[in-house]
Amino acid sequence: MSDELAQQVTTIAQQARAASYALATAPTAQKNAALEHLATLLPAASERLIAANKLDLDAAEANGLTAAQIDRLTLTPERLDHLAESVRQVAALPDPVGAALETTTRPNGLVIEKRRVPIGVIGIIYEARPNVTIDCAILCLKSGNAAILRGGKEIFHTNTAFAALLAEALAAADLPAEAIQLIPTTDRAALNTLLKLDELIHCIIPRGGEGLIRFVAQNSTIPVIKHYTGVCCIYLDKAADPTLASAITVNAKTQRPGVCNAAEQLLVHADVAATLLPQVASALIEAGVELVADGRAAAILSTANLPHGIASDEDLRAEFLALKMAVRIVDSVDDAIAQINRDSSGHSESIITTDAATAARFQAAVDSSAVFWNASTRFNDGFEFGFGAEIGISTDRLHARGPMGLPELCSYKYVVTGTGQTRG
Repeated sequence: MSDELAQQVTTIAQQARAASYALATAPTAQKNAALEHLATLLPAASERLIAANKLDLDAAEANGLTAAQIDRLTLTPERLDHLAESVRQVAALPDPVGAALETTTRPNGLVIEKRRVPIGVIGIIYEARPNVTIDCAILCLKSGNAAILRGGKEIFHTNTAFAALLAEALAAADLPAEAIQLIPTTDRAALNTLLKLDELIHCIIPRGGEGLIRFVAQNSTIPVIKHYTGVCCIYLDKAADPTLASAITVNAKTQRPGVCNAAEQLLVHADVAATLLPQVASALIEAGVELVADGRAAAILSTANLPHGIASDEDLRAEFLALKMAVRIVDSVDDAIAQINRDSSGHSESIITTDAATAARFQAAVDSSAVFWNASTRFNDGFEFGFGAEIGISTDRLHARGPMGLPELCSYKYVVTGTGQTRG
């Protein structure tokens, strides 16, 4: 790597750190003004954005990206409208910065307040998801954090166009231009430098495939918030409503199969598998889903609903990110819980049942970031949770877990007020 490139990345981080001091005390109205301006720019610049996106799409097809990857990459007027709505929702959310989490008064009269503050500088490393550029930028801005964005080569032209709009929105609100910066190269060497700047950058959030996330986690000297994969499970209990079972499973698998909260694994209680599984399998196959099944499930399915093959051990732990699903039979809710805790990635799971006690047992015992009852796993999403957007979904245990919105982008400090106390 050239010294010039290393210095360029270091300078970006230094500028971001300087901007983070200004953002930490920026008034809510000033931050919201930038967001509101951005919300108007996105649809107004749709022609320019889609033209830049087309350059990336043309390259994606030439480079053999999968249909799911191209779908993630694609901008449409509808998706731009959705992004603009995300920006408006974030602007409307309460500002977390400065909120008092706890206040105590000590016997000596000291008043100790635990107060939310920005993390500081956040680096976001991501692949072919152009919405990440906007979602992460606006959440960092509203929470008072400077953002350094490093997108993949697959979306370089789209990201460059987005970065121009973000700069325009910052300027309109008289906020530092360095508050949101895009690394202007896709050279992997730039990423290697970025991941070592722990004196300037306080947190790294990678978003993308497992290979990227593991690379970041293994090479960063900066704390990393992450999830590796989205191996999400649906469990159809013996008390499942058949209509709900079919509708929710089909939605969780097919509504957008290439994303991390799409269901990949289907578990069915043995007591109802003979009647329920063929019905749900038919609905999935009709929706274009390829099924692989364990031996017990394959034996139950009729010729018309015969799956495409017997599931391997790898299939039963796989993140397909496609119209493919693995099916297995379990003997009890505890069996389902044990298998999910063993084979899922701890991202999103759902139980379909009319039995409230069984649902409560499942939701308490399944060790995942979000556990649903009679609802699609596709709802594990910051926008759907009312966060306006999300900077990522964490399956870690420390600091943040699940969709990360504004509060999760804050740390805290103690503000202590005295009247002359000294310690003896």
